[in-house]
Amino acid sequence: MTPKTLNDLLTWRYATKKMDPAKAVPQEKVDAILEAIRLAPTSSGLQPYEVIVVTNAQVRNQIAAAAGGQAQITDGSHLLVFAAWDNYTADRIDEVVKLNVDARGDLPTLRGYYENLKAAYLPREARENHDHAARQAYIALGVALVAAAEQEVDSTPMEGFDPAAVDEILGLQERGLRSVVLMPLGYRDPAGDWLLPMVKVRKPRKSIVTEVA
Repeated sequence: MTPKTLNDLLTWRYATKKMDPAKAVPQEKVDAILEAIRLAPTSSGLQPYEVIVVTNAQVRNQIAAAAGGQAQITDGSHLLVFAAWDNYTADRIDEVVKLNVDARGDLPTLRGYYENLKAAYLPREARENHDHAARQAYIALGVALVAAAEQEVDSTPMEGFDPAAVDEILGLQERGLRSVVLMPLGYRDPAGDWLLPMVKVRKPRKSIVTEVA
């Protein structure tokens, strides 16, 4: 059997509309997806977000109510909530500096780089910094979607929810976090998902790729 290529897996995956509540994603597959998120690239290596893994049925019911009743949240076995920092702070950046020093040594160029970063980020408005952090979370989301496909686990990226309500449910505000996107994990329900039998539709390459030689 020919191994599946990355593009084969991306063709296989889709934004699953109906998941089978009787099928749970094995922990080792969830762990593989979370490790891919941990390894995802971010600006200056800051990783300015956290991922909350929700399996508690009652909590997922509450989040589903804040997301228009989208059933994937409750029918899937795991819900990943990507929550970005509400702001950049010296302490948060210094924590990343310490990780670098511990791993790479106390290099003057390293400390200088992050001091320059603090000089650029800390004077900015919190909203601008949160928006920047949220964009980094979306990079991780993209990696997570690919990682789920590699594990042949179904997933659905979701923006259609009330972030303030989810923040309250999960107690994110007091942790300096704000929810930005949801990603349920589970397995498609072939009998119940109207989207499954439909062909994948994407724009042709020529309409989205411009080559400058």
